[in-house]
Amino acid sequence: MRGLRTSDYDFELPPDRIAQTPDPRRDGSRLLVVHRASGAIEHRHFRDIVNLIPAGDTMVVNTTRVMRARLLGTRPSGSPAEILLLRARPDGRWEAMVRPGSKLRPGRRVHIAEGFDITVEEDTPRGTRIVSLHTTLPVHEAIERFGHVPLPPYIERADSPTDAERYQTVYSRETGSVAAPTAGLHFTDEVLAALDAHGVQRAPVLLHVGAGTFRPVEVDDPAQHEMHDEWCQVSKETAQTIAATRARGGKIWAVGTTSVRTLESMATSHGLVRDGHMETRAFIRPPYTWKVVDHLITNFHLPRSTLIMLVAALAGYDLTMEAYHVAIREGYRFYSYGDAMLVV
Repeated sequence: MRGLRTSDYDFELPPDRIAQTPDPRRDGSRLLVVHRASGAIEHRHFRDIVNLIPAGDTMVVNTTRVMRARLLGTRPSGSPAEILLLRARPDGRWEAMVRPGSKLRPGRRVHIAEGFDITVEEDTPRGTRIVSLHTTLPVHEAIERFGHVPLPPYIERADSPTDAERYQTVYSRETGSVAAPTAGLHFTDEVLAALDAHGVQRAPVLLHVGAGTFRPVEVDDPAQHEMHDEWCQVSKETAQTIAATRARGGKIWAVGTTSVRTLESMATSHGLVRDGHMETRAFIRPPYTWKVVDHLITNFHLPRSTLIMLVAALAGYDLTMEAYHVAIREGYRFYSYGDAMLVV
């Protein structure tokens, strides 16, 4: 059975297919529609999503908001340093990725701005650091004022004022992610209003995206890959909405892999979703027995990533890879600021 090895998910992507900037209009992105029942692939635009989701179905969105988590500063020598905040800890310190790692060992200090310094305190088993933030401002205000939008490494430019708005979904609410749930970047208020008018329900979940989202699977047996844990939450209202949708025969459309992982992590064996919160390390890949999600809106993902494997678990390995090759041939834009794919 193909699709069980990491090497099955290799593909050649011309560098000019990696979107460096967003489309001028969020809903102007292209949409590759993949029909699982027939194997057909069609080309649409994202605004057509309004006509593709039936009335009575429910669309689940991740309302996380991206932190300005990339902090640029200097070491005592004057050399540059970078701290990427991953998440706050209960003790008030933060887990972070640092650069250069060989120079930023425990005890080292990084100067970010006047009245804002960071001390590296501990190493972690997964190569990150525990750091303390020293600031004359409230911590989150200092991060927002001096931090940069943490664009993914394949976007080869500095962040700009435009990214502060475009690297957030229009429905983002709770700050805590270091990467956007990028499938949601295509939605506009107008598209959401049209879906509402069409009778499509919208249910929020929350998963704060960690840096592990960029981490490739480096072993050929995916079962040996260690997922980073990410905090997720489902409200009582969302759990009830999904249960009601199921009861009337409606379908669940997940916007992005983060919504998928939240729903499937909080699901019961009977296909319902519990309310509450948890740390999830869910790694969804073929073969997988789906409990909640029926359809998926997603972007195009990196080769050998956990995200493309998740798509293959729903669309099927062969159809997923065919869709990717069609997208490359037809000039679709890839990754965070790229075009979208719909699995129906």
